[in-house]
This record gives sequence, C-alpha cells and structure tokens, in this order.
Amino acid sequence: MREGSGRGKVITVGLLVLVLLAGGVFWVLRNRDESRTPAGPSQAGQPVAAGSVPTPPDPKPRRDSSGRRIFTVLGAGDILIHPELTSQARRDAERGGNPGGLDFNPLLQQVRPAVSGADLAICHLETPLAPPNGPFIGFPKFNVPPQIVDAIRGTGFDACSTSSNHTIDQGEQGVKRTLDALDAAKIRHTGSARTKQEALTPAIYVKNGVKVGHLAYALHFNGLKRPAGKEWMANLIEPAEILAAAKRLRAAGAEIVVLSMHWGTEYLHQPDADQEKWVRPLIASPDIDLILGHHAHVVQPIEKIGADWVVYGMGNQVARHLEPIFDNREGVMARFTFTEVASKKWRVTLAEAIPVWVDLNPDVRLIDLPAALADETTSPARRVSYQAALDRIRGHLLAKGGADAGLKVLGPPPAQTGTAGPSEPEGARPALDG
Repeated sequence: MREGSGRGKVITVGLLVLVLLAGGVFWVLRNRDESRTPAGPSQAGQPVAAGSVPTPPDPKPRRDSSGRRIFTVLGAGDILIHPELTSQARRDAERGGNPGGLDFNPLLQQVRPAVSGADLAICHLETPLAPPNGPFIGFPKFNVPPQIVDAIRGTGFDACSTSSNHTIDQGEQGVKRTLDALDAAKIRHTGSARTKQEALTPAIYVKNGVKVGHLAYALHFNGLKRPAGKEWMANLIEPAEILAAAKRLRAAGAEIVVLSMHWGTEYLHQPDADQEKWVRPLIASPDIDLILGHHAHVVQPIEKIGADWVVYGMGNQVARHLEPIFDNREGVMARFTFTEVASKKWRVTLAEAIPVWVDLNPDVRLIDLPAALADETTSPARRVSYQAALDRIRGHLLAKGGADAGLKVLGPPPAQTGTAGPSEPEGARPALDG
C-alpha cells in the first residue's frame, strides 16, 4: 500500500506541475496580447475609428452613491496668443533659466487643478501654430508660438477644437503644423484636417473607459477661402452636415457627443440670430449631448434646452487684446458631470461654471476666480477686483435662466451693492484683434 501510495503522490504532483506550467504560459500569452492595446491613462484622448478594438475595462470607474458611472467634461474658451502673451512667455522662460526660450506654463498654471481634475478637458486653440522660431504674428493673420502646446498639455487638456475664423490664416502649412504639434504632445483634436481621410475619421476620445465623440465647426474664415477640392481642411457650420456627422459618431460607438461651435457676434453677450436659429435643431438631436461655444471673446449665457445644455460662449480662456477691457479679460470653464442612466446612455446631472479672469499686472496670469477668492493669501485689493469680475461673469451666464435649470456658478455669492468695481462705458468695444 505504501509503495502504490507513493506512486500516486508522484503522479499527482506531476499533474499539478503541468497545470501550473500551462497556466503560466496562458498568462504570459494573454498579457502579451493585451499589451498591444493601451489601457488606462495611456489611452486618454486617443481617437478610435469605427470597428476598432473594444474599450478595455475601466480599472477604477468613478461612480455615484447609487453605483452608476459618472464622467466629467470640462470645456474652456479661446486660447488666443497675442504678441503680448509671447513677450510674457519669453520673460517667464528667462526667469526659469531658459533665456531666449518661451514658457507659457506659468500663464496657465493657476487653472491646472480644475482642468486636470476633469475626466476629459477640451480646449479651443483658435490660431495656427508657427515654426518653433517663428516668425510669430498677431492679428489679423495669426501665426503663434508652438510652445503654447506644451502649456496646454501641462495644464491637463486632453483635446482641442481647431475650427475657428483663424484656422486657415497660414494656409495648408499652418493647419499641418498645428495638428502635427498637437499629435506630438498627445493632444487629440477635431475641426481641421491634413487629409480627406483624417477629416472623415470619427473623432472619438477614450478616457476612463468612456468613448466621447467630438465635433467642431466655425462660422467663417475671415474672408479666406479653403483651397478648391480641399474644403475638408477646416469645418464650416452647415447644420445638416453637423447632424449627419453626429449621427456617424454615434454609429461609430460614441457614448457622449460634444459639439464645439465657433459662432456668435464678437463682443455681444447675448446669442445672435444665427445662434438662436441653429441651437435648437442641433441640441434637439439625439446624437448631440452638449454644445460648447466660442468666438465672441466675451461670456455668453449657459442654457438648458430640454434635457441638454448649451454654452453659447465661454469668452477667452487666455488672451491679451491690444485694448484690454473687462469683457475680453473674462471667461468661464464649463464643467458637466454626466451620469450613466442606462448601459452607455448618459445624461448631465450637474452643470457647473468656473469663472476665470486674465490678470495683467505684475505678470499676465489666468486666474481661477473661485480658487483665488478662497485663498486667504489673496490681497484685499485683488479680492475686490476678483469678486467684481466674478459677479459680472455670473450675470452673463445666468441671463437665460441657467440658475433655475440648476446651473451652479462656483465662487462666493454676489458682493454687496457698491463693491462691484468700475465698469466699462456703455457700448465700449476694443479694436478688433481676435
């Protein structure tokens, strides 16, 4: 019995070893295959065409108290690099030990917590990028430092819309340089294209296991014409085409679709006739979940239409106009929390606005107003100025019933009468430079 028992034990041990070896080989092969498909943070913002590999499981899904997945989208206004901002970046580079260089990171660093804290943050890069050494040109045909892309990435933006009235200021080469620079920084984009195939490829960004489709269109190109036969180079607003493109995005697997619109009348705080004409057919589409507006260089309202939200205009994210006034120094970052109400069906359950302001002295800096007002080290004088800016921005944002619909403007409540600070003369407008 003991001899037979011993042989049994040897056989059992041998079988166990074979099972373990087989399992190990399977594990290696499986992980080798999975390593070919990026997952997690390395996949952030990557475009996914129809028929691509399935989205990998989200390792750490964010969920609400009832266990439903949640996802935040943050949009920001125009990134408009005027010559004065390039001069500021040169000074900041010199302070940082890089004389002759350009460093735009200090310009945007104060909004980094809000931007990087979103699941998907979308900027609007209004102008084409120049070669690294220039020449750098401002209005009317911009050609701006590509070093701004490092700051866009460093601030936490995942993607940018690139269709604006300045998209083709520098022709085909300007479009190509801009998109090449964004690609090199791993910033996704839509609104302009280098090839027809690129223009036809659905822009779907995968972040935290959620597929977000993105579209971007502009009202005009300041009188410039796209090359004949290459109209795909930059998207022009055509409502029927927008609706068709949104439908294609949904068919390609987009769970949430965001539409960026470069529209409106410059320096007009209310939506103009075109915005009012286009907005309802677009946002009523089951294939469009959110509209983010740009171009006016001033803050316009945020409105809830049906179950969805429209941001008519976020003003400037950062700019330094030749004639700075309160209006063109004010902006807003709009943040929306989507909740998965059914499998891959999402609805906005929280709409928030984060007012921002461009400080001009002693250095040009973009200020997160709610954060600055919560900071005990903010000086009394700046506190008064910041509160006044926040109050003005709040008034513009809520002009179409946003508060009643649940929009939350972050920051302290309005200041008491008499503390809002000076205002611009009625009808004041700077010379056009954006």
